[in-house]
Amino acid sequence: MARWKEALVSRQTSIREAIQILDKSALQIVLVVDENQRLLGTITDGDVRRGILRGLELSQSVQEVMNPNPTVIRSEDDRETILATMRSRGIHHMPLVDDDGRLVGLDTLDELLQPQRKDNPVVLMAGGLGTRLRPLTADCPKPMIHVGNKPLLETIIENFLSYGFHRFYISVNYKADVVKSYFEDGSKWGANIQYLHETHSLGTAGALSLLPETPELPMLVMNGDVLTKVNFAQLLNFHSKKQAMGTMCVREYDFQVPYGVVEIDKHRMLGITEKPIQRFFVNAGIYVLDPAALQFVAQNTFFDMPTLFEKLMEKKKETIVFPVREYWLDIGQMSDYDRANGEYKEFFP
Repeated sequence: MARWKEALVSRQTSIREAIQILDKSALQIVLVVDENQRLLGTITDGDVRRGILRGLELSQSVQEVMNPNPTVIRSEDDRETILATMRSRGIHHMPLVDDDGRLVGLDTLDELLQPQRKDNPVVLMAGGLGTRLRPLTADCPKPMIHVGNKPLLETIIENFLSYGFHRFYISVNYKADVVKSYFEDGSKWGANIQYLHETHSLGTAGALSLLPETPELPMLVMNGDVLTKVNFAQLLNFHSKKQAMGTMCVREYDFQVPYGVVEIDKHRMLGITEKPIQRFFVNAGIYVLDPAALQFVAQNTFFDMPTLFEKLMEKKKETIVFPVREYWLDIGQMSDYDRANGEYKEFFP
């Protein structure tokens, strides 16, 4: 929220001035920062009252009443974690700081509960055949299989809506009418839905060439077979703050080698590691793209998202990653489908 800047004070500010800011800003919090805007502490009405009861003069510095160790959040913290922290600690505001401790924003409980409307387009890829999920996909595209009590694609759209997104493009090919007849224009969900018709498979990025016009704002792109609780608002904020051309969500993936691994140098044995665990970051199938990235998308031909990112890197464009720490599951085969249905009520009540 932009109004948080009205609540900034220096450590030399008097308690009296802080009270005036508390009353004037209506934010119910004052943020004490140094000359580099690093957060030093916070002040609420309760802090002021406790200071007065201790006999402090209103002319004294805010350092005498501020909380020097406030609970803060960082860009990677998800919405549910922030809300849970606020509720458990009985607080209504949490300063947002960067890796250097500089104040960059303020989240409030009211704003988290009432998502801000976002005009950024969301492109959902729903044209895949889903051959590994047959017979479930014999009569519908993979994103329309039921997980929980509704189609997977409906859960995805509702998640975006909960963060204020309302403009959707759905890329369709296989069994396109199933998707179109179910969602129509999206008005039932308070959304605006348009369709990108693939006459042949265009891959996870090629369908972007079918957009009727180049968006003015960064767009979110997501595979229609991913079930996740990622904070889309924080993802977009992260992308914008880093001024990236493309952001790829990544998920940490562990793989345990089932054997003892022998390290060698030519014929000499250097060591043995028993069943080591290898850790990687894998593509999570969720992206944010600057409109300028569309110029690198091949027209009306198969073009995957990893190829687009390779192209962006080749052109020395800023490409970054956003680690997904929230619930995430790629429903690619029957075991994933069974797991999704088993976990759905826990993560999507």
